[in-house]
Amino acid sequence: MASTLRSSEWYSGDDRNSYIHRAWMRRGLPHDFDSRPQIAIANTASDLTPCNAHLTEIAQSVKNGIYEAGGIPLELPVVSLGETQVRPTAMLWRNMAAMATEEMLRANPIDGVVLLGGCDKTIPSLLMAAASVDIPAVVVPGGPMLTGTFRGEPLGCGTDVWRLSEEVRAGTLSQQQFLKSESSMIRSKGHCNTMGTASTMALVAEALGIVIPGVAGTPAPDSRLLEAAHEAGRLSVELVREDRRPSTFLTKGSFHNAIVALAAIGGSTNAVVHLLAIAGRLGIDITIDDFDRIGAEVPLLVNLQPAGQYLMDDLHRAGGFLAVLKEVQDLLDPTAVTITGKPLIDHLADAEIWDKDVITPRETPLIPAAGISVLRGSLAPGGAIIKPAAASAHLLKHRGRAVVFDSIEDFHNRIDDPELDIDETSVMVLRGCGPKGYPGMPEVSNMPLPKKLLEAGVRDMVRICDGRMSGTAYGTVILHVTPEAAAGGPLALVRTGDRISLDVRNRRLDLEVPPEELAARTPNQATLDGYAKPRRGWERLYVDHVLQADTGADLDFLVGSSGSKVSRESH
Repeated sequence: MASTLRSSEWYSGDDRNSYIHRAWMRRGLPHDFDSRPQIAIANTASDLTPCNAHLTEIAQSVKNGIYEAGGIPLELPVVSLGETQVRPTAMLWRNMAAMATEEMLRANPIDGVVLLGGCDKTIPSLLMAAASVDIPAVVVPGGPMLTGTFRGEPLGCGTDVWRLSEEVRAGTLSQQQFLKSESSMIRSKGHCNTMGTASTMALVAEALGIVIPGVAGTPAPDSRLLEAAHEAGRLSVELVREDRRPSTFLTKGSFHNAIVALAAIGGSTNAVVHLLAIAGRLGIDITIDDFDRIGAEVPLLVNLQPAGQYLMDDLHRAGGFLAVLKEVQDLLDPTAVTITGKPLIDHLADAEIWDKDVITPRETPLIPAAGISVLRGSLAPGGAIIKPAAASAHLLKHRGRAVVFDSIEDFHNRIDDPELDIDETSVMVLRGCGPKGYPGMPEVSNMPLPKKLLEAGVRDMVRICDGRMSGTAYGTVILHVTPEAAAGGPLALVRTGDRISLDVRNRRLDLEVPPEELAARTPNQATLDGYAKPRRGWERLYVDHVLQADTGADLDFLVGSSGSKVSRESH
């Protein structure tokens, strides 16, 4: 054990302050303030975060494990962000949730923490907080929901929302049938059952090494998740006794493994901004180019929506995440250690694929090279990303005429106008959706196609945006364009009729406008009017200090860490 528990700075001694700290914690439960580690359970449960609503049940199993191992469990509700509910976008508050959690972990007399998250932004914000305060921490992911069915077919939440809604607009599915599918989609507790951002971040956190190996991806209703939560509680006490903090095992090799895993599972593009932000808190030098360098040639092995066919409980029964990692073991960093104190690769020996349709062997991948590609060029000097596994192969090299939308409101107002001058060869451009411009970088990049083109059978087009898209989404979408329009990027200067060329193989995204002409342009008034202009509160702080997507969209004053030390007393 560390020579002195951190909590002893509050509880040890016989003066007035230590008396107050101890006395107010005596509420009928026995407390040993000298030798039993005080373990917080950072719980993002909320009725308004449906994917996390069951985490209080998980917390009880964590408590039991902490008690059993000799610790004292202390539940700590923290900021909860429900991707499906909050407006304008949950990403606006990821950094706030991370900051608030960090401050509460530092301010309180705790020695370690168990982090409970599920919905998209909760695990990233918890990891950012834990990295910045650097006390022993372990993540328990809330797990995906079970598969629902509609008209006898499996229904993937998220991905099938996009697909079915487009069929309604195309006239091939009635509004009545679409609404009927709503009650079929959410079958159980848990987060999205596709390889969306929630599933991706749970698996990527395990690849980083901060989830007990073999736990991520366990369905939320599965009793084995409660067993794993109990074990995480036990492990948190061990982490304190051995002083095993995030900074002692999260290394550049850990992020290498996370990037390999991201490609092999066909994970969400949102993992890019989250991993960059987490690395920034740890002081680890990771750039967007590392995602291309490490992950671009990694094969896609997981046949899950949106890049494939199946859903998360299929992945679990087919062998789970460790079976996927075993197939790409030679690509992993063998030195990267996990929360258990052992290298990640040491946990792969017994992993086995039980269904080769769901987890394809390395020799027969779904896509031989499926990692995220980083594009640069005159339209994205700071970089942009595309997920080839979710794109249409015939559009990965394309040249077309830009059709520009100055804001999300402009897009909604005009996209279904029969007079809109657009065809399937056009390149749809939406701006004002970056971290500063919206604000918060919403998931709007996978723009719905024009109704008249859907009715003609078109199902994909090249789309470009400075925002994000849901991990459940699909299509030939170039997103995270940097610098964003509101930060002075060239995206603000594109005009309808300009030619744009995309060449994913050569990693190019170019606006075919002479540099001297582009330099003479200024953003039009509609573009400027679409940018966020908050006067006060978090939005004002965010817009004034948020960084661009290519570094993780953290706030400039939150990058790095402050440690766990609190120097002054409260009384």
